[in-house]
Amino acid sequence: MRKSLIDFISNIRNFLIRKFKAYDHKLPYIIIVLIALIVVVTSINLFVELTDTLKTEMLAEIDDKITSYVLSFRSPGLTNFFIFMTRLGDFYGYLAVLIGYSLVSRLIFKRWKYVLQSSLVLILASASNMMLKRFINRARPGIEHMVSVETLSYPSGHAMSAMAFYGFLIYLCTKFRINKFLKAGLIGLLVFIILSIGISRIYLGVHFPSDIAGGYIAGLFWVVFCILIFNLIEIFRRDPQT
Repeated sequence: MRKSLIDFISNIRNFLIRKFKAYDHKLPYIIIVLIALIVVVTSINLFVELTDTLKTEMLAEIDDKITSYVLSFRSPGLTNFFIFMTRLGDFYGYLAVLIGYSLVSRLIFKRWKYVLQSSLVLILASASNMMLKRFINRARPGIEHMVSVETLSYPSGHAMSAMAFYGFLIYLCTKFRINKFLKAGLIGLLVFIILSIGISRIYLGVHFPSDIAGGYIAGLFWVVFCILIFNLIEIFRRDPQT
């Protein structure tokens, strides 16, 4: 992505130099940030428009079928597993992961940048989830809740935060210069965590499957946006013309 951004910035710069005599070298970066913001706002509007399908009978039927299928696997051992996974997607779960991640970043990479970036992605996803929940105002499923919940249902905050936070860690893994088998193992583990957290919310009776899908989509928006902005900042810092 960084190489593509550099090429795009160069193309914008060359175009602006040809068109304008008075040229500000920061302008290409401003244009890209504006484009990124437009993409995010458009994506959010599209996401909100898609929530109209929450009221359709077809989606309700799909939700019921998937929920019934997931609940058919309930057992004491699986319940303990999914309670653990759902707690991994709670505040204290992320806090524990961030503490461990901070130690690894400090001891191995000798910098805090990745920890700060990951924390920012998580905060943005969590804050925007609360706003989306209030705007859409969907009630929780009317079945037994195996864990306590206090907020609204759509989109799933656990699914959205998991996709944003652990999805960003997947992106960082692709950048690390480590053994390819270790890298593949870490990425596989993170994908497993994202999926398990989402499924746990259906299994525990606190979310519809469509809540999980909506959370994954919204979380993915934030991952893509943050990766774009972080790479843009890094290129801007290293650009000798700025």
